[in-house]
Amino acid sequence: MISVNDFRTGLTIELDGQLFSVVEFMHVKPGKGSAFVRSKLKNIRTGYTVERTFNAGEKVNLARIDTREMQFLYKSEQDYVFMDNTTYDQLMLKEEVLGDGVKYLKDNMNVMVQMYENQPIGVNLPNTVDLEVIETEPGFKGDTATGGNKPATLETGVVITVPLFINIGDVLQVDTRTGEYLRRATK
Repeated sequence: MISVNDFRTGLTIELDGQLFSVVEFMHVKPGKGSAFVRSKLKNIRTGYTVERTFNAGEKVNLARIDTREMQFLYKSEQDYVFMDNTTYDQLMLKEEVLGDGVKYLKDNMNVMVQMYENQPIGVNLPNTVDLEVIETEPGFKGDTATGGNKPATLETGVVITVPLFINIGDVLQVDTRTGEYLRRATK
């Protein structure tokens, strides 16, 4: 059990039989009445966000989330196969569990799989990943001065916006949290 006064961003709690991650919270002490905590919670399994108000000092169950380093092996028909780096056990995850992470998964990539009661509930990717451009419009001499952008398709199939000087075959560093181009990757 944990007091709502001890909330912090990213904390995982169990509430009404569901798992929630604290997205935002604010302690409020009105001039009249008792203090309370206003929070925004994200349901880990469904991804929906709810707002909830708790009385100050109210207790909630703290969820114990284990993280295991696993390596992405391959994608079968509808499952993504991962291997535990310590036990070498294989785990098959559905696309719903991975969420937007499927856009950035490369073979042999190490990720942190979140487990709750030995059930996978999510995946933490590295903050950046290097991906090769497989399709984009060609850049023209002089285009770089305007600072324009164009779409580019990367090796995993994700389409991002890149500067005009990027060409097919370039390896780019992409932020997995925002999906934005950061820079050309060093080879």
